[in-house]
Amino acid sequence: MSMSRFKSQHETLNFLLTNRIPRRFATTLAGRVAQIESRWLTRVGMALWQAFGGSLDLHEAATADFASLQAVFTRRLKPGARPVDPSPDVLVSPCDAIVGASGVVEQGMAIQTKGFPYPISDLLLDESLVERHRGGRFVTLRLRSTMYHRFHAPCDGRLRSVLWIAGETWNVNPPALRRVERLFCKNERVVLDVETHDPSCAVTLVAVAAILVASVHLECLPASPRIDRGRLARHACDFNVRKGDELGHFRNGSTILLFASHDFEPCASLAEGTTVRAGQPLLRRVGARFSTLS
Repeated sequence: MSMSRFKSQHETLNFLLTNRIPRRFATTLAGRVAQIESRWLTRVGMALWQAFGGSLDLHEAATADFASLQAVFTRRLKPGARPVDPSPDVLVSPCDAIVGASGVVEQGMAIQTKGFPYPISDLLLDESLVERHRGGRFVTLRLRSTMYHRFHAPCDGRLRSVLWIAGETWNVNPPALRRVERLFCKNERVVLDVETHDPSCAVTLVAVAAILVASVHLECLPASPRIDRGRLARHACDFNVRKGDELGHFRNGSTILLFASHDFEPCASLAEGTTVRAGQPLLRRVGARFSTLS
């Protein structure tokens, strides 16, 4: 069997095993198991996790003692583990991730993966945001299950509201992205519009949930809202952040979509398939500088 055929069959099996099951039930069950406080169960779960999900590196974790699998998923890091680029004209990565597609929003479309465009109007469900990001930049950041799961502010700013959109829980790994059109527009997601101190500068994050991870916690809300599938709700808040401040966390690996206005260009580290860390430069503003919080 050729290597390409083997890879294709492996991806097909991966897709079937992680998507052709009762996704919502599996997600709910996984969430309940992850919350069980048992160090024995946690050790067993971590062993299985590493066997199927890859290497789980915990040397940067603030603690090595985890009471539950959820505590492992949502672990904090030691102080200074993720230095934040201080340049005022730079947007930093909000999370540890693998860079997926990136490019320019052309004719209102972004790219999910090669050959799979999607309209950002279907993703954001907010026409004012769509207009602000026409011709701008987008970056897809995929968090693997073994990665650090907290995400952070890419710049100084303020969150005045959160748009929470209920939806599906498709896997967001490459096999699914190559098979399910407009996947990001179908999954549960949270739209975070970061109001910067320059009205001409648009920065928006979309946290996309997935199978086993349809639970996103945000620091700006007291609790994660529960809304019916297919519904959306806007929640008011008033949350000031500095670049690098924590915005929230996933309960497992998932995806962050970063959108910025047209006056940004890619930094050298922004290349498809590369691994980036929270705080690392992603996009640089051209011809203007951010105002910073005093």
